[in-house]
Amino acid sequence: MTPDASNRPVALITGASAGLGLALAHGLADRGWALVIDARGAEALKNAADALADRTDVVPLAGDVTDPDHRADLADAITELGRLDLLINNASYLGPSPLQALAAADLDELRRVYEVDVLAPIALTQALLPALTTASGVVVNISSDAAVEAYETWGGYGSAKAALDHVTRVLAAEHPALAVYAVDPGDLRTAMHQAAFPGEDISDRPEPATVVPAFLQLLDSRPASGRYRAAEFAPAVTS
Repeated sequence: MTPDASNRPVALITGASAGLGLALAHGLADRGWALVIDARGAEALKNAADALADRTDVVPLAGDVTDPDHRADLADAITELGRLDLLINNASYLGPSPLQALAAADLDELRRVYEVDVLAPIALTQALLPALTTASGVVVNISSDAAVEAYETWGGYGSAKAALDHVTRVLAAEHPALAVYAVDPGDLRTAMHQAAFPGEDISDRPEPATVVPAFLQLLDSRPASGRYRAAEFAPAVTS
């Protein structure tokens, strides 16, 4: 379905077929936002779009954010809608499971981590800057506590997220009309988090939906651009 976004805000969310991306899509749909959503798995993305379609208009585009052709398709979808108010760079790659110490890290895997977690968000933001600037929009880059803490075996993912944090600050300095945020959502019960702890029980981690109110409060309050923890904006809702 191609939404008529003329009278409603539009968000593009990457990695939106599951986990935090899907939870944020539902939170925005409940507020009447039109959505463009992306993920690598076409079937999972279709299921996500079907679950959202009863509340809002949604354009699902399956593909890999590191693929320039796919990013062009996302940009074309925004052009058709005529506006973009919010870009959430949520798609991330953790690296191999189990995680590897830097001394033994597979360099091809590290390149993939940086391609997904740093270069793809930069490239997608570049493509969408005209629409975001017209709307005085918001960019949200999903960060991690691994960006600021030195956890053993998290060097690839953590350093990529640290780079994304710095990218966020630079983009904010270069584009003061935009609000540009790096947001650490905290530990969540997601497939990626489970992959970081293979064989362990992570049921004590909160569901992604519990931090959605914090992201919505961030959008409502629109503080100065910078790095934030989700917990700074609203207490997690009990799952």
